[in-house]
Amino acid sequence: MDILTLFPFIVLIGAMFLMTRSAKKKQQQAMQMRDQMQPGTGVRTIGGMYALVKEVRTDTVLLEVAPGVHAVYAKSAVGAVLDDDEYDRIVHGDPELDGDGPVVPNDASSLTSDGDGPVAKTDLSKKDGASADDAEPRDAKRNGDDAE
Repeated sequence: MDILTLFPFIVLIGAMFLMTRSAKKKQQQAMQMRDQMQPGTGVRTIGGMYALVKEVRTDTVLLEVAPGVHAVYAKSAVGAVLDDDEYDRIVHGDPELDGDGPVVPNDASSLTSDGDGPVAKTDLSKKDGASADDAEPRDAKRNGDDAE
C-alpha cells in the first residue's frame, strides 16, 4: 500500500485524538472547579442564577438562592465557582461603578428626542372626513377591475 492512500486516515485519526483529549481536559477542569466548592462560596449555575453554597454533598449541592430560600442542585449544574469579591460585585452591585459610569436609559425614548422636551407623536388614526368608500376605487384598480 502506498503511504499517500493512508495519509487521510492518519490525519483523521490524529484530529479525533486531539479533539477527545481537549474535551477530557475541559471535563477534568470542571470537576476540579466543582470539587473546590465549600460552604459560603458564591457560584453561578448553568442557568445563570447566582447563589451561595450552603452544603456540599456527594452528587448534589445545597444552594441559598435568596436569604432563607434553599434549593438542591446537581453538582454538574454549577457553571462557575466565583471569588468572594466577584460574587459581591455581581449580586450586590459595586458602589464604585454606580456613580462614575455613563447613564444608560431603560427605554429608547431618550434616543429619539432632541433633549428639548417631549417628542411629538404621529397620529395614525383615521380622520373624520375619510370613509371606507374613499378607498374602494384604489382597491379596485389594484385588482384589475375598472370600478370608476
